[in-house]
Amino acid sequence: QVQLVESGGGLVQAGDSLRLSCAASGRTFSTYTMAWFRQAPGKEREFVAAISRSGDSIHYADSVKGRFTISRDNAKNTVTLQMSSLKPEDTAVYYCAGRGEVRWYEDKTKERTYDNWGQGTQVTVSS
Repeated sequence: QVQLVESGGGLVQAGDSLRLSCAASGRTFSTYTMAWFRQAPGKEREFVAAISRSGDSIHYADSVKGRFTISRDNAKNTVTLQMSSLKPEDTAVYYCAGRGEVRWYEDKTKERTYDNWGQGTQVTVSS
């Protein structure tokens, strides 16, 4: 069990960049697969990106591939989502999530496989 807190959201123009951070407390962070999800008003929560325990495996949703980069620093207990070339359709609340008992090969795009969630941070991209 870890506690997750997101930060870095804000209001930006289309084409701008933004960096989101997720700070984790606890001693088990390095054993957790970590991910970012997002949810726009009136829509289901959707997968954005995931990174394995050691950081050597990464998976992105097609909608953000080539624009977003996920990374982690296990020494600092942090996960980062670097977002570039932002579009209005990227507007959503972004959530940091973790799972400690599920292996990487299990479907990492399903929110039901994650049991630790942050409070979310709002990202708004204007046209």
